[in-house]
Amino acid sequence: VQLQASGGGEVQHGGSLRLSCSASGRTFDSYAIAWFRQAPGKERNIVAVINYNGRSTYYAEAVKGRATISRDNAENTVYLQMNSLKPEDTAVYYCAASFGAPLRTTTNHYGYWGQGTLVTVSS
Repeated sequence: VQLQASGGGEVQHGGSLRLSCSASGRTFDSYAIAWFRQAPGKERNIVAVINYNGRSTYYAEAVKGRATISRDNAENTVYLQMNSLKPEDTAVYYCAASFGAPLRTTTNHYGYWGQGTLVTVSS
């Protein structure tokens, strides 16, 4: 599966963005899809994960209550809605795919990655 992330940009503190992860391939609905983010000089960390059918999700504590991950398997797309954005949300956001059902939260479980989209939150 090939992934392409989009939707990043610059937003003010308290604003919102919706990121999209578009996938090619006929087996998209067999993959859990995650969003990770990486700030300059820091590790790549999990933001949210959604399972193959959209019925299970996981959110990192840092974004819980402010982020919503969803998917449209008919459109081969996963979305990440981010609200109440903070300067500390500034990072490159990557989507990634992991075959199968479990909600995995570490990068080593993801074999397919999009190119990343930059989110900048100004104070």
